[in-house]
Amino acid sequence: MAKARGDFGDVLLKKKLLSPEQLAEAESYASSTGIKLQDAIVKQQYLSAAEVMSAIAEHYGMQFVDLSTITIPKSVIELVPESVARENVVIPLELEGNALKIITADPTNFDTVQKLQFILNKDIVPVLAIEEQIQEAINKNYGQSETESVDSMLVEFTDTAIEFTQVESGAQMAAAEDSDAPVVRLCNLIIQEAINLRASDIHIEPFADRVRIRYRIDGVLVERDAAPRRLLAPLLSRLKIMGQIDISEKRRPQDGRIKMTVQGRHFDLRVSLLPSVHGQSAVMRILDRNNIQVSIKDLGFAEDDYMRFQQIIKRPNGIFLVTGPTGSGKTTTLYSALNELNRPDRKIITAEDPVEYYLPGINQVEVKHSIGLDFARIIRAMLRQAPNIILVGEIRDKETAEIAVQASLTGHLVFSTLHTNDAPSAITRLADIGVPPFLIASSVIAIMAQRLVRVNCPKCKEPYQPHSSELKAAGVTPEQLEKANFMKGRGCNHCRQTGYRGRQGIFELMRMTSVIRELTFAQAPTQELRRKARSAGGMRTLLEDGVLKILKGITTFDEVLSICHAEVLVARDN
Repeated sequence: MAKARGDFGDVLLKKKLLSPEQLAEAESYASSTGIKLQDAIVKQQYLSAAEVMSAIAEHYGMQFVDLSTITIPKSVIELVPESVARENVVIPLELEGNALKIITADPTNFDTVQKLQFILNKDIVPVLAIEEQIQEAINKNYGQSETESVDSMLVEFTDTAIEFTQVESGAQMAAAEDSDAPVVRLCNLIIQEAINLRASDIHIEPFADRVRIRYRIDGVLVERDAAPRRLLAPLLSRLKIMGQIDISEKRRPQDGRIKMTVQGRHFDLRVSLLPSVHGQSAVMRILDRNNIQVSIKDLGFAEDDYMRFQQIIKRPNGIFLVTGPTGSGKTTTLYSALNELNRPDRKIITAEDPVEYYLPGINQVEVKHSIGLDFARIIRAMLRQAPNIILVGEIRDKETAEIAVQASLTGHLVFSTLHTNDAPSAITRLADIGVPPFLIASSVIAIMAQRLVRVNCPKCKEPYQPHSSELKAAGVTPEQLEKANFMKGRGCNHCRQTGYRGRQGIFELMRMTSVIRELTFAQAPTQELRRKARSAGGMRTLLEDGVLKILKGITTFDEVLSICHAEVLVARDN
């Protein structure tokens, strides 16, 4: 293999794409980090992945293709089953006679070629492409066929006149662990499809004549299917069995957790069942363990807010509050801060309801109200464990708030969340709960409000001219307008014709300066706190932070104004 590595390096040297010094440096970087030489060259930013792969293809006498410019016919895709394509990271390109061109990223993977020849009973001609492009092509081409398989299964159920009696047959059918059982297959397909579409939640809602299935993608609910009404009982029974929930209980709210592995990735699904008029409604929150390894840089902070955030989380003691509605990314922000602070010389304990993601090296405690293990009791107990940093899932009542304050005043750094609309109103909220203003003033070091906005699709975004009413509503100044780079997604397959792909945070970071402390102590109204935080503390409101992202072409007016329209009036008043 070393010889082969050197040889493809020789191709790059011959073509003068790389100097001998650069090649030597990449080789030493590859050996020290244990990565492939081709990855080392790209990582060192000497060449692009396409240039390196093209040289590898030349060395092995193979064809190199750029998958971003190719559309593979559906008839060719159907020749290779999805499981085979995903497992081996390959995708078919074209069929010539009995020879099938298969795109791969590894020219030395002869075992896979032999295996494919045996499975498909065809002559396999390997062709090279970049691995990321292959993965994207697999998701694009097979994602659609998987969607169709959910459709076809639902059609199958709708067409067959089998009637399930509400409990017995439904429960038996769902309990069948055999993965060929139709309901078992349907459940797995729904979950897989949601994951492939990057959904954060799956909603299964019963109505008088149908069962509605919806996915929340980038924060927006998308209606997927209407399954026959009689599918509700077996579908819910199957989910309950997967989540180890009592299948005979139908009158009370229920919670559970499902662990699944899809395409080699581990997922936790938090299941919540709520009795409604037409039967139990189920919501599954999809928790991807990879998502939580977000670095603070990727959250979407502006440069000055990023520096402030770093300073705040490095403080030895005090309370740092993150506020916002459910689903605004508070947990992700706090976990990314914990990840950064998680070192062997620090003890970190969390109290959560429930524990969403399991973090290595951090002691996580789950609230269990049934045995009286609530936030206040956990915090009292955790203080005896001498932690440096404490995360309290949410401050809901006076007792929890007071113990968190005491912990911060006795040398602990406390992270927590609060449900308020913006940063200044968190101070009023703590006072409402019953925390004395002098304790709020002395313990809180900063409050950050946040929301999530959808980001323009990188593949189809293009410059556009916003309407004057949008500019006026967002308060864009003539100076900002001169430097603006407005962008909007046109809609493509990559973003499912929405124009958006992925989300980023917009933030309102209020530090407790001496001026704000005095106002807190004097029980000043929220408006006064906000005014002073902006003029003296350099706080940028949610709307202003959103406008910065619009001016950079990251998101659009529609997105920001749909979230911040309530703040517009306040921003104009000041």
